[in-house]
Amino acid sequence: MKQNRAKSSRATLVACLLLPFAWSCAQAGGGPFGIDYEWSRDNSGIWARSNQLDLEYAVLATTGAGALWLGNADPVGHQFWQSVDSELLSGIAAQALKFSFSRARPYQGDNPNKWFQGHGDQSFPSGEVTLVSSFVAPFVFDNVREHPWIAALEILPIYDAFARMKAQGHWQSDVVAGWLLGTGVGYWTSTWRVPLTVRMLPGGLSIGLDRRF
Repeated sequence: MKQNRAKSSRATLVACLLLPFAWSCAQAGGGPFGIDYEWSRDNSGIWARSNQLDLEYAVLATTGAGALWLGNADPVGHQFWQSVDSELLSGIAAQALKFSFSRARPYQGDNPNKWFQGHGDQSFPSGEVTLVSSFVAPFVFDNVREHPWIAALEILPIYDAFARMKAQGHWQSDVVAGWLLGTGVGYWTSTWRVPLTVRMLPGGLSIGLDRRF
């Protein structure tokens, strides 16, 4: 019964978090789901490309530092290691999909139906949204039942999704697919008692630097 409630809680969370994306895609357009259209370019303020890159680098640095410093034996450190798994696996999957579908980006012709264009077209899915969502997902799924406020971390991938569309780097379906991929893999890795990277790497790396010094 407790396990069923946990699954129900997670399913409800996923459904609620999809609402902002559904709202942003309300305008009719093209693409496979009829939701894709090019946004007016905005590279200023919080939408500046430099801020998007800062977020990406911060996610990678925080994940690595948190995992190495706290270690897998620490509850929060364990979640960082789950994020390491999530980011690696979802990143590989996203890159494979980019190469497979080779979709043109909005700034490459404003045509959401240009798929299989070959080398250089890698719009689907959004790799950055995949990364950010895969980072926060293990923390959200592991803690949301006891600490509902943790769901606020989803603001990060939502921001990145909007920013990527404003930069004309991705279509609506690209960022939705990236969020679903990162969140799905993040949920999967959050169910592992021992993270994959902990099993593969030398044991000393997962002990935690704070324990060793």
